[in-house]
Amino acid sequence: MTRQPLYMIDGIAPFFIGHPRGRTNWSKVPFAHLERDGRLDAARFREIRAAFGRFVRTTADMGFNAVSLDDLAHLTVHPCYAPSLRRRIEDYRAEFGALFSLAQEAGLAVYLTTDIAFFNTELESVLARDDERIAYFLASATERLFQDFPQVKGLIVRLGESDGVDVKGEFLSRTIIRTPAQARRYLEPLLAVCERVRRDLVVRTWSLGAYPIGDLMWNPATYRETFGPLRSDRLVVSMKYAETDFFRYVPLAPHFLGDREHHKLVEFQARREYEGFGEFPSFIGWEYAEYLRQLEPAEKMAGTWIWSQTGGWSASRRLTFVKESSLWNEINTDVTLTLVRDRVDVSEAIRRMCARRLPGRDPERVERFLKLSSEVIQELWYVDEFAQRSLYLRRLRLPPQVAVVWDTLLITGTVRRLLRQAVTDGVAKIEQGLQALVKIRVMLELAIEQELPVEDVEFMYRTCEILAEARRFYFGRFTAAQRARLDALVHEYRLRHPGRFRIVRSDRVPRLAWPILRLALRVLVRPSRHYRFSDRTVLPRVLPLVRMVLRCLPQRHLPEIATSQGMPLHHFLR
Repeated sequence: MTRQPLYMIDGIAPFFIGHPRGRTNWSKVPFAHLERDGRLDAARFREIRAAFGRFVRTTADMGFNAVSLDDLAHLTVHPCYAPSLRRRIEDYRAEFGALFSLAQEAGLAVYLTTDIAFFNTELESVLARDDERIAYFLASATERLFQDFPQVKGLIVRLGESDGVDVKGEFLSRTIIRTPAQARRYLEPLLAVCERVRRDLVVRTWSLGAYPIGDLMWNPATYRETFGPLRSDRLVVSMKYAETDFFRYVPLAPHFLGDREHHKLVEFQARREYEGFGEFPSFIGWEYAEYLRQLEPAEKMAGTWIWSQTGGWSASRRLTFVKESSLWNEINTDVTLTLVRDRVDVSEAIRRMCARRLPGRDPERVERFLKLSSEVIQELWYVDEFAQRSLYLRRLRLPPQVAVVWDTLLITGTVRRLLRQAVTDGVAKIEQGLQALVKIRVMLELAIEQELPVEDVEFMYRTCEILAEARRFYFGRFTAAQRARLDALVHEYRLRHPGRFRIVRSDRVPRLAWPILRLALRVLVRPSRHYRFSDRTVLPRVLPLVRMVLRCLPQRHLPEIATSQGMPLHHFLR
């Protein structure tokens, strides 16, 4: 079968119109906020429909030919559902059917997402934890979906992560796949359905380290065991470009070049969840061009899936291709698609983007501006000497960032200790941070000259000014005067920008915390993909005790990511 290249974009942005203010999980459509009094909010969906129509027309004109939407759970009915839920699902089916038609009219194929597996109270009682029942239910639901909605051309399956602890709604997913063999038992019936009705099954390798399959995204052995026996032109393996999340400084995922048998989709992120969420410029063009260069020898590449809105926790309300508020995400989306589809260099991609989005601007001056933004992120948002290290905790490739977590800046004694251990020349890192501020001042001059959003660059400066000053704390002697200046900057920032980036400020490390953490890092973290003898023998015996302790600890003693975001912390140590 000859496949046409797939150029897919996530379609999540229109669903956040009218979403309540505050910190939000951007991992999926906020279904709970689309409902009122047991039915769908018709007024909200009228706005969503109008915004989605603009979104699909705009992205189709750019060159996209597919859009991803959430999700299977809200579009399929099981006989065990209560009448009230059946009525609500019929509402969803009607509204999503209209969205599917808008996408089809614009020339975009629809791909629908699902987790393996989702549950509600009724499904829990009927399916329990029986793999055979759950797999049959998912396959049957998928077949009915394709029959009822011919516009849907494929199913996108996530198996290595479940809904975060903050996700609300009728349906919640749970991580149940533990081994490659179990994954195949779920995928085989889904694949049989897709082959029968000529639809795609897109399976994501994204995983968070839980259970033996948790290293799927970077371990070739786990990858081969999971996908090796599966052979079908309807199967597409979708992977983030690197062996961890959407960061810089991480190597290309090895499976792209190691797998010659399966169709593969590369995932890129334009709204950079670890680099500001589009609140200020964070251009990614040169990094993506390098990944694409490395991908040139890869066989059976099926195309790309560009995330223009999805991912992370943030109070940002910039909606890509929906409101005139998300220029930096839209620039990243436009340039990334051009790089993938047309195989031009970054300068040409920027020139074409300017012709479409920034008429009248000088492409060379805009390129200079974007280049500086990329350098600032690389040199200040990351601590490059730390970011260049490859570190693994059990089955998880650790992120290259430690001082920034989504929209939170961590200026704490623990982070200070971690960075000092990794950096050989702290004075150079302090100077590097100060030079990054100089580059932002040049960006500000260019923004004024080229009529780009000046206020975003000013906000970038004020945010990065705190990170640059924090480097004196991380790497210097940190005098009383410097502490006072940092505290004053943080205080002023919180007053001027409430509800935007948060700053956690604490000089001290609890007396016993650092020795315990240092010992844990020495025992648990390794600098290589290869598992040590202790990883296979000692840790499995120790980790049940660690998980028990984590479950018993009061929430105030755990990081926020473990209590109000993402999967529970103990899942990472399964």
